Amino acid sequence: MGITMTKSDMITFTLLLIQLPCVFGGKILVYPLDGSHWLNMNGVIEELHAKGHKVTVARPSDSWYIPEKSPHYNSVTLDGQDGFKDHYESFVFQQVEMRLQGRGLSLLPLQMFENETQMQSFHNAKYDVVLTDPTIGGGALLARHLNVPLIYNARWTFLGEAHDLIAPSPLSYTPHLTAQLTDKMTFPQRILNVVSYIVSGLTRLYISERHYKPIVRRYFGPDVDYTTFFVDADMWLLRNDFVFEFPRPTMPNIVYMGGFQSSARCHRRNCCSFCTATSESHLAVCGTKASQPGQQHFTG
Repeated sequence: MGITMTKSDMITFTLLLIQLPCVFGGKILVYPLDGSHWLNMNGVIEELHAKGHKVTVARPSDSWYIPEKSPHYNSVTLDGQDGFKDHYESFVFQQVEMRLQGRGLSLLPLQMFENETQMQSFHNAKYDVVLTDPTIGGGALLARHLNVPLIYNARWTFLGEAHDLIAPSPLSYTPHLTAQLTDKMTFPQRILNVVSYIVSGLTRLYISERHYKPIVRRYFGPDVDYTTFFVDADMWLLRNDFVFEFPRPTMPNIVYMGGFQSSARCHRRNCCSFCTATSESHLAVCGTKASQPGQQHFTG
């Protein structure tokens, strides 16, 4: 018995079909940092590719770890060096190293902006969003120039610790990360916490601002506030878990994704089989334990 549909039924069915939500993958431009930071970013890229997004990675020509070809993304090779090599070759002189690294990391976006052909190709690609590592400022500069949303994959930024920059962080109750304190501080510890915060700010002035501020002034105008320019991201993907943080204010555009790189838990039966297979060898189990709040000891 066949099903017959009247003209009104066809119109109704068509209207209902139009109302169905449609999901399309976006075009994402990724501006990563080389080295271990790339391992974090690559995990996010793989997930984005699995969700159907089209990912393009802007990589320097002297990249050590970011491959030019990958099944998960297309790459755009930028002429110039990103300063990553300088970071390791000058480690003997720490102060010289810090200056060279800051200059090297800001030199690549400057060369990128001066390449009109490259910048025009970025505009023609019509990206939906820029995903970058805020340890460097090139991604933020590129997002502002393309006028697209900016997403940070962050824990640290070249301006300091992420929470300290985007959320109220009262130093009497919020321990600065480099001070290695807890939220229960004595008066001397609070002084140490303030000193640690001040040193972090001086480092920002000493390394990053002196290299990036001229670029901001040149391409975005002298009236643009330097700190707001880089901190005002649309979304922050923080590589830590709020549960393991000390109580502190947060912001609605922060997404905590601690443990996103961890694979599914290994089944206990598989672990037992592995241990049995290695009975003639040695199996070392390593971890950390805390004897007091704020202290950790390595165990093996």
